[in-house]
Amino acid sequence: MIRSTDRILTSHAGSLPRTPELIAANAAREAGEDPAGYEELLSAAVTDLVRRQVALGIDVPGDGEFGKSMSSPIDYGAWWSYSFQRLGGLELRSGAEWLFADVQSGPGDVRVTGFARRRDRARFEEAYADPTSGVFHGGSPKPFPTAVAPLSYTGRAAVAQDVANLRTALDATGAQEGFVTSIAPGSAARMANSYYATDEEYVWALADALREEYVAIIDAGLVLQIDDPSMAENWDQITPEPTVEDYVRFTERNVEALNHALRGLPQDRIRYHLCWGSWHGPHTTDLPMADIVSTMLKVDAGAYSFEAGNVRHEHEWRVWEDVALPEGKLILPGVVSHATNVVEHPELVADRIERFARLVGRENVVAATDCGLGGRIHHQIAWAKLEALVEGARLASARLWA
Repeated sequence: MIRSTDRILTSHAGSLPRTPELIAANAAREAGEDPAGYEELLSAAVTDLVRRQVALGIDVPGDGEFGKSMSSPIDYGAWWSYSFQRLGGLELRSGAEWLFADVQSGPGDVRVTGFARRRDRARFEEAYADPTSGVFHGGSPKPFPTAVAPLSYTGRAAVAQDVANLRTALDATGAQEGFVTSIAPGSAARMANSYYATDEEYVWALADALREEYVAIIDAGLVLQIDDPSMAENWDQITPEPTVEDYVRFTERNVEALNHALRGLPQDRIRYHLCWGSWHGPHTTDLPMADIVSTMLKVDAGAYSFEAGNVRHEHEWRVWEDVALPEGKLILPGVVSHATNVVEHPELVADRIERFARLVGRENVVAATDCGLGGRIHHQIAWAKLEALVEGARLASARLWA
């Protein structure tokens, strides 16, 4: 991965707003249709997206997760629901609602639950139920995937299309480096399991299956980003609330499975994304970064992406006063946030960057977004935030290399 050797480089966390044409084509495909020219439409959309990122000044662009179907401007679940179509051994069972499902065992006899049973949602039940509140999280019941047979990876053609589209875009624009996202076994394991005898066996089976996707991305000469909000987000979904020690033990089991999937792959081509779920809401029951940062650093990756612009977590830059970044590693702190429609001032962005640079070294910081911007905020606002990110990095670079 390229480093900030003479200025602060920029990237983002993955998802970017889809075009109306791509959203319409994805909706048709989900309805069982086969839109003519879909592959050409997708390839052209990725190239246009990367060209726009490069023109703006994003140093490490991505494919915006365009190959992961999003059929609505506010459908932000594609980062993990794409895996339903790339794993064999799953069955979509109607009557189970995503928001309410009990999906994975946690410490002892407690369980990780669906969104509707989060402690934050219980605390702000009225707000979450109010469509005018700005944090409403409703929706119709959807079939929920359940493991009913041995898991296998069936997404070879899809990931080949993803990497080919981004490689074409990078070659067309001259971008030095690009990344593709892929789900972590621990986050994928929030799908239900009716086949494996234990949840530990289940997450390791997911690791073996998903490894094929990881290898395909790296073999294409791209950077692999592992998306794993479950590391921090599961905390709010486990009932009753566990001790931090129990939660860390539970989470480190998932890290062991992920590292098994990453075995032998070059760490300097892998980055790991941690977040607290990124939905719009109060987030008052989020796990503190200090409780999970050491676990994050046990992932065999060369770079770590995390929320740092979200006002619930911005103060946690101080964690790096007490935690040493391992030699040779990078951090990609989010310095503009998906969680607000307010576009950050470049001076604020620069201040956020400088805090991290002075603690871990300027060459070890790549400025990024908190989480994916696609589906979270309007496309005009998303691009304005990326513009503020680039300008803030320019200001910070002028000061840090003064």
